[in-house]
Amino acid sequence: MNYQDLIDRWKLEPDLTGWAQILPAQIARGLDPNRYGDIARWKKALASLPDLKVSERLLTDSAVGVKGPPVSPAMINTLKCALEGLHPWRKGPFNLFDVEIDTEWRSDWKWDRVLPHLAPLRDKRVLDIGCGSGYHCWRMLGEGAREVIGIDPTPLFVLQFWALQKYIRHPNISVLPLGVEDIPDRIQAFDTVFSMGILYHRRSPFDHLIQLRDCLAPGGQLVLETLVVKGDQNTVFVPPGRYARMGNVWCLPSTAALEGWLTKVGFKNPRTVDVSQTSIAEQRQTEWMKFHSLAQFLDPEDHNRTLEGHPAPVRAVILAET
Repeated sequence: MNYQDLIDRWKLEPDLTGWAQILPAQIARGLDPNRYGDIARWKKALASLPDLKVSERLLTDSAVGVKGPPVSPAMINTLKCALEGLHPWRKGPFNLFDVEIDTEWRSDWKWDRVLPHLAPLRDKRVLDIGCGSGYHCWRMLGEGAREVIGIDPTPLFVLQFWALQKYIRHPNISVLPLGVEDIPDRIQAFDTVFSMGILYHRRSPFDHLIQLRDCLAPGGQLVLETLVVKGDQNTVFVPPGRYARMGNVWCLPSTAALEGWLTKVGFKNPRTVDVSQTSIAEQRQTEWMKFHSLAQFLDPEDHNRTLEGHPAPVRAVILAET
């Protein structure tokens, strides 16, 4: 897990040189084994990945990954065991030498809903906040982005990214063990910023929208995906307790309310381009994610309601510009 090339490159970028100066300390804190006791085990799994020859990168396929010359069954077993040591795999899917990592989320379905509406990513510098293992980051790279930076404070997801990077080996992508609060104020360094599945976890949604705005260069595009509810510009649902068994869901606005929030903090032309109810085919238990998933969070008699009786998860994609 070597970030030195990224740091050296950013030191030469006027809008990123300040971040480059503090980034080593941020990374060390984000991967501190004294804070996260499982890091040693995850690093052991990462180190046990076999060296295999790659002949093709798969960055535009539904399952991101690589192909290579035929691999022996014993080596495939070694590969699979190492990857299983990084359980649970949440976002994907991935395919490494025909080992299919069937993740909890069919993140390719979300990407297929988002992609048709985006401004072209070719030659853009892109930031993906709360990126998990980086599935969407790879797809952004596949669309021709010049540089893709993902951030996620969960060390396991960062190590999963490095497991993929061992084989894909692309210099223009990084996943950093950081939260959005670690991004320097008003950096204005990115052409496109994605925040997907984050807003409802933030206690102050307006502060998050301002953080997103301040990451974007003038004329940049925001891609915001979040849980919403039906209603008008004044509708905001604040769950009184848990929502779909999640205790860290603070508020679910209507799309009209959210567009108004974006306008209030200075975004231009906010517009909702997709609204979709999450199904138990898109988020589910698999061999690679054996914990409870969406099916266990919904009313078993009515999948249009959560266990708590609230409206089932509906996600919207909203675009806006600075």
